[in-house]
Amino acid sequence: MKNNSLWIILQRMRAPFLVIILTYFISMLGLLIIPGMDNNGNVYHMSIFDAFYFITYTATTIGFGEIPYAFTYPQRMWVSFSVYFNVLGWFYGIGSLVALLQDKTFIEELAKNSFLRQRKNLKEKYVLVLGYNLITSEIIKKALESGIRAVVIEKDQSKVQELMLENLTPPVLVLNADVYSPRALEMAGIHSRYCKAVISLFQDDALNARIALAVKLLNPKVRLAVKATTAGDVETLQDIGVDIIENPFDIIAAQTDKALNKPHLLRLERWIYGSVALAAPLMRFSEGKYVMCGFGRMGEVIYRVLKENNLEIKCIENDDSKLKYLSEKEKKDVVFTENYDKKALIDIGVEEAKYIIIGTKNDTTNLSIAIKAKKLNPDIITIVRENEIEDVSIFQTDKTDHVLMPSRILIDKTINAIIRPSADMFVKNLDTVSNTKAQDIIKTLLQIDQNPLLFELKITREESFELYKRLEDKTSITLDVLRKSLAAKEHYNNVFVFFILRKNNEIMLPSWDEPLRKEDIILIGCDAHAQEEIALIANNFYEFEFAYFGKEYSSLRNLFHFVA
Repeated sequence: MKNNSLWIILQRMRAPFLVIILTYFISMLGLLIIPGMDNNGNVYHMSIFDAFYFITYTATTIGFGEIPYAFTYPQRMWVSFSVYFNVLGWFYGIGSLVALLQDKTFIEELAKNSFLRQRKNLKEKYVLVLGYNLITSEIIKKALESGIRAVVIEKDQSKVQELMLENLTPPVLVLNADVYSPRALEMAGIHSRYCKAVISLFQDDALNARIALAVKLLNPKVRLAVKATTAGDVETLQDIGVDIIENPFDIIAAQTDKALNKPHLLRLERWIYGSVALAAPLMRFSEGKYVMCGFGRMGEVIYRVLKENNLEIKCIENDDSKLKYLSEKEKKDVVFTENYDKKALIDIGVEEAKYIIIGTKNDTTNLSIAIKAKKLNPDIITIVRENEIEDVSIFQTDKTDHVLMPSRILIDKTINAIIRPSADMFVKNLDTVSNTKAQDIIKTLLQIDQNPLLFELKITREESFELYKRLEDKTSITLDVLRKSLAAKEHYNNVFVFFILRKNNEIMLPSWDEPLRKEDIILIGCDAHAQEEIALIANNFYEFEFAYFGKEYSSLRNLFHFVA
């Protein structure tokens, strides 16, 4: 049965219902058989209705008198027996009902039915998030801030309660079920046209691959963002057809390379991700000796980037099982140590090193190493991994120069890929931009504002009605119209266009004479005034006329427009 809660009620309450029916039947049968006496002394027998009515109000120990005539002693003896007999039946029935209402399976089914009704009534775009943790919590909040609802599947009931206590607005729909269950995915609306994307960011790569396979089998067209931390897992997900594969360690490797060779490009990338302010200091790495504590997945990718750039690096690791799989060349640079104490740091050469990269999985250990390194070498630059996302970071100290957060990188990458796809594609194509060009872009943006707005303009009927209508009418419109000031035709607003995402094309740093197309997604940086005027030009007939023709729309032409 689709309504499992109804099925549970019928199954669990069948015996109590039968007991109550049987007690009523026996009690009524006695009253029907035992003769009574009317007011004239004549013998009479109760009707079925009178017997049922009398037993109904006496079975619950409530009495309204003897009907339709005063009872004889045999009738009163039978009624006395019936009262106790029916009360026992009701006790059994009520006890079974209370037990049912406390039954975990029944409560879960009621919750699922309630979830299903709410989800079917959800007529807004939403992301389907699989699993609730600190990372997905941040993604949910950012999605809600962007006007996109969230639906969550979580197996752990304690985490479900934790999410409910967040009291997010608008509320997040939560289904307590296995994240890889096809039935749960269907209930959560994987087939719904409002489902914008599915997000699976578990630590277990095998679980992510299993979920990806289930999702793509159920709905091959839905966008899917999945975490992977090894090259083999990335290849598997690509074969499945996953749209967005998130590997935070690959991103860290790419950012390390940019910090060495294109620092301005890195600052632009981190600003687009929302990690830093545009005016933040450069995260620049230079030549010199590097030492590293922790040779896990993050340490390994950074080590390889540094070696590819012909830099000297020495590493220590306290888990000797990781050292078994090193190549002969890596074994020369990576040594085992039981503790990350001062002696180990001195032996690895921290006193003469220029940089120390600290990347263990324990935040307390990482901060402790940073403090020891600064004492041994006050001039050393510390690059520290932060694992936990907290409101107040323990790394906000002068002992750390740069903080790397794989979790934060994962959040920013996912949000951009799902909510702002043009920003994600722009970052992917950033390598085609020179460091000098990136520096010029940053200067231009800082002239607009110290913290410019970054947003997408989608040329669709719903979001840019006037632009879309004009393009449907074959009007030739270029990007230049979006920077026109509505105050004076010869003035321009502070606008910078990064990227145009088109169905069959991706345009980096387009020129102002680039023709616009329907369904274009344009990534724009500007100030608040310019954003407001762009919205007016894109949606308002008169404002578009002024921006496009440079003059007000006449009342006579206005009349013809409305007649048409």
